[in-house]
Amino acid sequence: MFQYIINKFFYGFLTLYGVVTVIFLLFNILPGDPARMMLDQREDTEQLQNIRKKYGFDKPVFTQYLYYLNDVSPLSFHSKNKDSYTFLSEGKYNAQSLFSLGDIEVVIKTPYLRQSFQKNGKNVSEVIKETLPNTAVLAVVAITIALFLGVVLGIFSALFKDTFFDRIIAVVSTLGMSVPSFFSAILFAWLFGFVLHKYTHLEMTGSLYEVDDFGEGASIQWKNLILPAIVLGIRPLAVVIQLMRNSLLETLNQDYIRTAKAKGLTMYQVIRKHALKNSLNPVITAISGWFASMLAGAVFVEYIFNWNGLGKEIVNSLNTLDLPVIMGAVLVVATLFIIINILVDILYSWLDPRIRLH
Repeated sequence: MFQYIINKFFYGFLTLYGVVTVIFLLFNILPGDPARMMLDQREDTEQLQNIRKKYGFDKPVFTQYLYYLNDVSPLSFHSKNKDSYTFLSEGKYNAQSLFSLGDIEVVIKTPYLRQSFQKNGKNVSEVIKETLPNTAVLAVVAITIALFLGVVLGIFSALFKDTFFDRIIAVVSTLGMSVPSFFSAILFAWLFGFVLHKYTHLEMTGSLYEVDDFGEGASIQWKNLILPAIVLGIRPLAVVIQLMRNSLLETLNQDYIRTAKAKGLTMYQVIRKHALKNSLNPVITAISGWFASMLAGAVFVEYIFNWNGLGKEIVNSLNTLDLPVIMGAVLVVATLFIIINILVDILYSWLDPRIRLH
């Protein structure tokens, strides 16, 4: 088990390295001068030169690449020369010195995702810390709805195979998988937030935290979570229903299930003690992928409902070419994908003893 986890983290590291390389290359092949993006229309020649020097934009591309790796790496090397980009200035990193090699200091630190171009030099890590929790809350609620209802409806659909109930669920789940999220978001916002607002008391837009009319007293508005969570959970719900139904039907045809029935166990006992646990593998696979995608930011859903999450922040950053925020968000998303996949693979061995970790 330990060796398996080590191997997973090693391949995860290689994946992250590839992601860092790709987004850096994309950042550098885009047209435009990063220094001009930071200064917008207020730049002059001297300011541009100072910005390029401060952020290393005046260096060759390969040197900038090494700088970026040094920034995002927890273990990094820093010069003691104040004129160097890698100088360990106070406030730039939260670092702990390990040892020195001449003029180079080796430190361990939190990854530095640089500063936003459009938010007055605000650290990208702070931007992500402000938006990712909102997306996490939305994703957890949506995936909980999808998992609970999907497993329950999938079980009933399998038990009542080829009945009218089974066909209705099949039609609903197919419709849920085929309808795009942005269309569902617009439809739900208009129907429940506008047409039926008198009865639902739900708003078309709104985030988890809202500020009063005086710009003070931020409060949690749980009702704003209802519509985006339902919309975000529709497609994974439809997937879970079909996966649970098909997996359970296959499991119920196994020899050990027939043996359990022959021992006099009721159908409820057979499903609870034997069939359900071994039928959840494909469901866990689907849910893990959807959950990672949700944490990445349900872009359309968050943007339409004006939910202040990572997805909405990515859209705003794309509109304003705030490249450090986009790059930092991609790295965080890639890290979440890797961690979730590792946890899911470990969970497989618990759900199904036939699976062996190598």
